Amino acid sequence: AGASELSISQWVSAFAEAGLSIPKATGDIFGTCFFAVMMWLSRTFYGKFGKDIPLYPFIVASGVLCIMCYFTASMSPNPVLSLVACGICGLSVGIMWPGIYSIAASSISTGGARLYAILALAGDVGCGGGPGMLGVVSGIFNDNLRAGIFAAMIFPLLFTIILISFRKYILGKGEKAIENSN
Repeated sequence: AGASELSISQWVSAFAEAGLSIPKATGDIFGTCFFAVMMWLSRTFYGKFGKDIPLYPFIVASGVLCIMCYFTASMSPNPVLSLVACGICGLSVGIMWPGIYSIAASSISTGGARLYAILALAGDVGCGGGPGMLGVVSGIFNDNLRAGIFAAMIFPLLFTIILISFRKYILGKGEKAIENSN
């Protein structure tokens, strides 16, 4: 979740400027700010209406939307569409990180502080490793940020695959707790 969020948010300004030939100020406003506003909207929406929306399907749908955003940002020949995809990525990642904490807490009720320490460590590794990997891959491909974003699509892809793979465990062990937490 951290890698999915930070890979785009840390690189969208440079991607807009270098990869899409959009002026820096425009890229910052319509890239970074659009991403942040969309992430805020996602978290606000779920905070307000989450009691009526099951978390597990919502977070899986967020993962799928994130994959689509990464793919569109990296592959679209239209710079505006690529920038919009980066912004909408904020909508998709907004619930991933807080949602995974809720799912983990309800699925592993005996996790305690150790569980949150592991989640925090994994989040920190993702937050550093995701944007770092995007930069390394971009560098390998002659500073092609589209290639880096395409490679970083692995993060939301793995996130979604893992959620789907553990569906039975998550919903079996924590289904009632997840419903009660909403």
